Amino acid sequence: MGSTTAIPKEEGLDHTIELLKEGYEYIPNRMRQYDTEIFETRLLGKKAICISGEEAAELFYDTELFKRKGVVPGRIEKSLFGEGGVQGLDDAAHRHRKAMFMSLMEPQRLHVLDEITKEQWEIAIDKWKAMDTVALFHEAEEIMCRVACRWAGVPLWAKDLELRTKDLGAMIDAFGAIGPRHWQGRRARTRSEKWIAYIVRQVRTGNLTADEDTALYQIAWHEDLNGNLLDIKTAAVEILNILRPIVAIGRFVTFGAVALYENPEKQDKLIADKEDYSQKFVQEVRRYYPFGPFLGALARKDFNWSGYHFKKGDMVLLDLYGTNHSPKIWEYPDVFWPDRFSEWDGSPFNFIPQGGGDFEMGHRCAGEWITVQVMRTSLKYLAGKIDYDVPAQDLSYSMLRMPTIPKSRFLIENVRRA
Repeated sequence: MGSTTAIPKEEGLDHTIELLKEGYEYIPNRMRQYDTEIFETRLLGKKAICISGEEAAELFYDTELFKRKGVVPGRIEKSLFGEGGVQGLDDAAHRHRKAMFMSLMEPQRLHVLDEITKEQWEIAIDKWKAMDTVALFHEAEEIMCRVACRWAGVPLWAKDLELRTKDLGAMIDAFGAIGPRHWQGRRARTRSEKWIAYIVRQVRTGNLTADEDTALYQIAWHEDLNGNLLDIKTAAVEILNILRPIVAIGRFVTFGAVALYENPEKQDKLIADKEDYSQKFVQEVRRYYPFGPFLGALARKDFNWSGYHFKKGDMVLLDLYGTNHSPKIWEYPDVFWPDRFSEWDGSPFNFIPQGGGDFEMGHRCAGEWITVQVMRTSLKYLAGKIDYDVPAQDLSYSMLRMPTIPKSRFLIENVRRA
């Protein structure tokens, strides 16, 4: 083994409290403090090596060096991800399950998704015209719940819409939470898994017919590498891995509305959409506003990287927020500037709002294309299909709350068609 450099280390028994106090800025703050892109700390009683930047992301997504099984803390698994889902698989099992998810991203299915999204925005606009005040975040989550269920082939009764929206939203809201928000997320997951498990049973017994192109059908009848159907609970978890991320788009849509309000000169450009401007605008929303703070993996073996030594079993955290705001990667990183994506090189490692790496073989979010498409359609509606007034409110967002959202949830009034 060649000589190595000691990894900068944050002294102390545990720094979970500091993480909660600093939120998205916890890792970037220490990167600046130590003038590095790597440091060691302790979180939840365990050693963790934090890394940031494009080269760090490329390392993190090397599946020969890192694995995902066993990395997600139980509290997050029992609220956000569920147990047995694709996020915790590795190697052949992961590739096989991931291929099933990627098969749902065919162009025709994405076209269907786009049409459903437009239809649901039309319905929402008619509803909002009769409302005195609209809290866009809550309404956007409801739109996304309808879109998700319709596209996935999951039956959703009108009487259950509010409950299902709140439950899917609560799972998302729980991932960086302690106390009431965490427990709400856990209860929401229990209810949601029971709901979807019942539907899967109905499909398998022939009491419910599902379209073969939908996620419901594909996951209900998906076979593992041994030719066995997924158990009912795992199938429910994976269907929720379709529904929940689409509902999460409601946060990005809300931040997109804030960006339009605070940058009104960009509205006409978004409507005209010359040179694919809506794509650039959406990508900048995803880069600029905080969503996921970091991701974790476990070292498969001892290895050296950039002069640092990693041991088998080391927990490694990739800094998403810091990488997306790194001045080494992005010019004027704290400025909202969609045109920066005119020159973006398309690297899967320097722009990582939902993770990075390879879609087909790696752990990059399979639903990223869904996120971008639904955001483009949604923000075009907000920019060009409706007019509305924005009353005085607090549009700031906490960098401590994970996931964050504007404090006012973005209120609009006097909604009318443009």
